Amino acid sequence: MKRAIIAATVALVIAAAGSTFVRAGAASDDNAQIAALYQKFTTAFRHKDLDAIMSVYVPGDSLFVFDVGTPREHVGADSYRADWKGFLGSFKGSALPSFTISELAVTIAGDVAYSHSIQHITGATQGGPSSLTVRVTDVLRKVDGKWLIVQEHVSVPIDFNTMKPDLMSRP
Repeated sequence: MKRAIIAATVALVIAAAGSTFVRAGAASDDNAQIAALYQKFTTAFRHKDLDAIMSVYVPGDSLFVFDVGTPREHVGADSYRADWKGFLGSFKGSALPSFTISELAVTIAGDVAYSHSIQHITGATQGGPSSLTVRVTDVLRKVDGKWLIVQEHVSVPIDFNTMKPDLMSRP
């Protein structure tokens, strides 16, 4: 009965995250914790809450991120926080009109997990309406019983005919 309640809770959290799917060979509580991490991130992003966004990443210098914009990489939480601050500051208002995570797949192996997803952002920027779809791959680690993102790679595909990024990233 307890497993059925946990499974139902995980399903509700996943459904609330917006078309997400968690696939793993781990305990249900790990699935639920990682699903909750992505739901927390989604809510934080929609509200432009920098502290809540950064709470899903490992603090300190061990965080490593390849982001879609410049600079090419961020080493440490302070560097990535500064990047997020600038990015969030480019949007008008206190909330983003739309942020969704789709096609989320998570694989858990002990205290390490990895995920990939498609993330779509729309909002009003200083330059006008903006829409962007990115591919995100995360490596998570369970630190003191809490799942945190320790490495992230954000990208957009390139159209090699035009050498321009495909900011809508459709399959």
